[in-house]
Amino acid sequence: MPKKKTKNIKKILDKNLEKKYSLEESLPIIKDISFAKFDESVDISIRFNIKKQNHSIKGTVKLPHKTGKKNCFLALVTKEKEKISKELGANYVGMSFVEKIKSGWINVVISMPSVINELNSIGKILGTKGLMPNPKLETMSNNPEESIKEIQLGKIIFKLDKYGIVHSSIGRKSFSNKILYENIIFFIKKVTNNIPHYLKNIDYIKSIYLSTSMSPSILLDFQN
Repeated sequence: MPKKKTKNIKKILDKNLEKKYSLEESLPIIKDISFAKFDESVDISIRFNIKKQNHSIKGTVKLPHKTGKKNCFLALVTKEKEKISKELGANYVGMSFVEKIKSGWINVVISMPSVINELNSIGKILGTKGLMPNPKLETMSNNPEESIKEIQLGKIIFKLDKYGIVHSSIGRKSFSNKILYENIIFFIKKVTNNIPHYLKNIDYIKSIYLSTSMSPSILLDFQN
């Protein structure tokens, strides 16, 4: 990054490295400190005061506005569902494309209960990448075409990672602050609604950070 741009970022943030920003304050700031020549993703990271091995937080959410993210689908379905899956937007169909998972090209895998036995041989690969189809996430279904449609229309899959964090893209830098604000508020509410009921009475959110693809992270004052 050019020195001038780096200095601009420091000028904006150095005095307030530990400051918590309201969501309204943070949106124009992250746009001011990102200088990539492409339309960067605006990302949210919610860190919880819990450990993944002890608790599970996962689900899906359809935001008020599409995020602009393009998904790369692999559909592991029965023969009769392959054609419709391809027509609806699956980039790859069939077990012959498993290598695409290893290479990192795939970020969504849709499958069916009837082919679950075929997934056993690649379960470790899918699990490591966080791509194992799951009924709760609606990526394992007898109607995979509906799952593909919903994700193409903007549905987001979220889950707690091994560090106790839920990450997601919630829009693009080019989006208006109003659209980003509405997506972020909706996402936070949906994620917190998926907290196990036995954790509801504790201070389960440790921090929430907002950033773009190439910018530093900004700490949000989520209490307000």
